[in-house]
Amino acid sequence: MDRKVRVRFAPSPTGPLHIGGVRTALYNYLFARRNGGDMILRIEDTDSHRFVPGAEDYINEALAWLGIKIDEGVREGGNYGPYKQSERRDIYREHVKMLLDNGKAYIAFDTPEELEAARNATPNFQYDASTRGNMRNSLSLPAEEVKRLIDEGTPYVVRFLIEPGRDVVVDDLLRGKVTINSSILDDKVLYKSADDLPTYHLANIVDDHLMEVSHVIRGEEWLPSAPLHVLLYEAFGWKDTQPQFVHLPLLLKPDGKGKLSKRDGDRLGFPVFPLEWHDPASGAISTGYRESGYLPEAVINFLALLGWNPGDDTEIMNMDELIEKFSFDHCSRSGAKFAYDKGRWFNHEYLQMTSDEELARLFRPILEAHGVNNNDFSDEYVARVVGLVKGRINFVADLWDQAKFFFQAPAEYAEKDIKKRWKEDTPEILTQLIEVLKAIPDFSSAAAEPIVLDWVAGKEYHLGNVMNAFRLTLVGECKGPHIFDITELLGKEETIRRIEKGIETIKA
Repeated sequence: MDRKVRVRFAPSPTGPLHIGGVRTALYNYLFARRNGGDMILRIEDTDSHRFVPGAEDYINEALAWLGIKIDEGVREGGNYGPYKQSERRDIYREHVKMLLDNGKAYIAFDTPEELEAARNATPNFQYDASTRGNMRNSLSLPAEEVKRLIDEGTPYVVRFLIEPGRDVVVDDLLRGKVTINSSILDDKVLYKSADDLPTYHLANIVDDHLMEVSHVIRGEEWLPSAPLHVLLYEAFGWKDTQPQFVHLPLLLKPDGKGKLSKRDGDRLGFPVFPLEWHDPASGAISTGYRESGYLPEAVINFLALLGWNPGDDTEIMNMDELIEKFSFDHCSRSGAKFAYDKGRWFNHEYLQMTSDEELARLFRPILEAHGVNNNDFSDEYVARVVGLVKGRINFVADLWDQAKFFFQAPAEYAEKDIKKRWKEDTPEILTQLIEVLKAIPDFSSAAAEPIVLDWVAGKEYHLGNVMNAFRLTLVGECKGPHIFDITELLGKEETIRRIEKGIETIKA
């Protein structure tokens, strides 16, 4: 019988969510939704020494901002909880005992100093069938000695007993069948008495089984642990319910070789975290995609295509379209270079698809930050401004540079444009233009433009010089949208006032 698709994203709250982790969460989500399944968010907080305050909230906020909806988790609840590993101690203790009782695991008392001595004495030492007999564990010590050590509270770990010489087959949806001989595996630690918590290896297996996870979709860096997980499923007698593995390729540096890191983002000027992160220990602030002005839809579209394609040349796809098209059949096995410039392109495209009214809402805080009193400008006015300039922007923040003259008259004028466009007779010509503008009854772009152009032609003035000098007084430099669209929004009174100020201020 086919199992219901149930996937899990299982981050550790040890800091901000890396963009590579976001892509893993996204692929889990797309696969689950494509197959009518469930998306679980499980917090893997068994490593108490690496816990970072605020990290769990950050993970939840980041996924919510991106539109990756969780079906079961710490916040959402569900029938398979708790969804935080630190709250599942009793479950893990029970399963550790099952392995010990069935001879699938053993107790080891080796101190850190003893382990270090073994590593120094034996090149490439690993704790396995060839060395465990020489170490201090329940396989090498008398039963009464083991009992005494436990009764005395001696710290110990529980190790998985791996028999050598077995070919372990990992069936991966992306990479096919991967065979690894068990002789190269060490007897991994599954549980530590010191903090009464399991390690990653045990907790993952137990949780995936009890939460009925059907597919484990994670980064390729976890592929070396997959044979151990296969053996653990066998040891518990769960072979028939073992999930299907998918090990995703890495996100690579934009230049050079190796895995994408925060240093690459700092060096090349792009975020590697979805949201801004404030490090509680150092106070350092790392920028995020949200705070850098990216739209969540653009980030999702960009990430989806880093290692996957829809089978055709389609690039712009919203979440519903990605879900409809997603399949691991079109997922790459090799790493994907993080082409951050493409991310900016996606953001530009999505900004163009965003309504002027929504962009105006996002622009309001930026206006306020630049000293503009938002009460002075209506929603309609701001939206019309945005509509004129948004084709020139990659980020919402770019709107200020492209549109600030609509909200503040220029306080200075570009020297290069003065030198090129402001002639000796310009003040006189613009004085005449003022009178022409005063006489125009309908100051809309469509009505005003032919009147002014006819006047310039009738006077046989140089059109480029006149219009660019005109623009210079309105904008402060020779750039911006169609000039008569500018004058329509500014209105007749403000347009004339700016020309008069330019005549008074600018010197050829």
